Amino acid sequence: MRRSGDEPRHARSALRLRLWLSLWGVAASVFGITVFVFTGHPGWALICGAALLVVLVDLVVVVRHLRQGPHYQPGPDVPPYHYPE
Repeated sequence: MRRSGDEPRHARSALRLRLWLSLWGVAASVFGITVFVFTGHPGWALICGAALLVVLVDLVVVVRHLRQGPHYQPGPDVPPYHYPE
């Protein structure tokens, strides 16, 4: 089976899966912040807040790549790079 890219330099990602995982990460982080604030664990709430920032940055990147359209991820029938020897 031939590769359609020169991974890892131009690796392609399952963006819709990353979108759903990021949304789940936002919900879990907000839940964690809420629970830890009300139970009196500010350190853990801060860790969940840092995780929320990371997830939000990933969500912005994923949405940006999805809005770029199909030209961002060519299919396997249109190899954009030369096959390795």
